[in-house]
Amino acid sequence: MGLYPHLLLAVTTMDKLKAIPPHFWMWTAIAVAGVIAIFIIVEKVLHVNKFLLSGIVFVSLGMMWFNWIYHRSEPKFLTPVIDRIAPFFPTAGAYDTKQAGTPIKDDSKK
Repeated sequence: MGLYPHLLLAVTTMDKLKAIPPHFWMWTAIAVAGVIAIFIIVEKVLHVNKFLLSGIVFVSLGMMWFNWIYHRSEPKFLTPVIDRIAPFFPTAGAYDTKQAGTPIKDDSKK
């Protein structure tokens, strides 16, 4: 023991790894699996018919666009554009306002 006293105080790599909480390893494994999944998905998408892919992208972006208009949850840089377009489409606030009002009686149907 007299030859290598510094080895008694040395911390091994395994001791350092044991000190890292398991929560970190879980998120690291999820991140690695996510990167692998993204590469697999991109490879599969590259082999899809371009016409079909264009249709899916168009419908998805359209749904997102109208969701932004309805809920007014667009990114800040698009607010000027949405402000001009929004009056032509229904919005959640307009629907709630209309439902909160008192109904008008129509006596002409008697």
